[in-house]
Amino acid sequence: MSPGAGTETRPAARGRSRSRSRPESLFPPALFTAGLIALSWALVREGGHWSEPRHRAQSVLIGLYLLWTLLELRITFRAAPRVSGGDDRGTLRWYGAARGAVVAAALFAAPWWQGWGPGQWLGASVFVAGAALRLAAIRRLGRFYSHKVRTLDDHRVVCDGPYRVVRHPAYSGMVLAHAGFVGVFANPLSVLALLGLLLPAVVLRIRAEERALLDLSGYAEYARHRKRLIPAVW
Repeated sequence: MSPGAGTETRPAARGRSRSRSRPESLFPPALFTAGLIALSWALVREGGHWSEPRHRAQSVLIGLYLLWTLLELRITFRAAPRVSGGDDRGTLRWYGAARGAVVAAALFAAPWWQGWGPGQWLGASVFVAGAALRLAAIRRLGRFYSHKVRTLDDHRVVCDGPYRVVRHPAYSGMVLAHAGFVGVFANPLSVLALLGLLLPAVVLRIRAEERALLDLSGYAEYARHRKRLIPAVW
């Protein structure tokens, strides 16, 4: 979860979360495992054609995506702290499945491009910029960041770094990175998955998170002065 903004505060509800073996608690690790397998397979496939410039560049890009996935792995398996609730209304599963669908379509459907040119360089640059933005946003929030909708007992709002510009820069980075990835491995399925699955999932995920964040003192005031995902747009 990625709140922004600045005042020290405690949410109204307190108490330890109960450990339950529910499908939603198993979903992120299962998705990450499947993603690691798919990315590793694609990396081996592209690496088998290392002598060709296009496959060499695509190998590097897939390797960067794999590295990004590994850097977020600790968040997925982080032990549950003292938390207050928040209902994601099934958005975590949709969001995760949509992200997986974009990557799978990009990697395993035939691309439009047969070479490596300016369009692919642009896509790769957008991917790197988006992933860097997301990781910077996650790093700035530290232990307050989670893949689950929840607030900590000592939660506070953060308003500096990337959160000075938009309320959910981690999602901005996620969308940018996948747009760049699709730009490199463009095909009808990957474009459809990006526009028809991932973007709607991000919008619904943000709305679910903000229902919980509005319980934090100072968040409503912070939100009034910043857009959610794209400066001056939304």
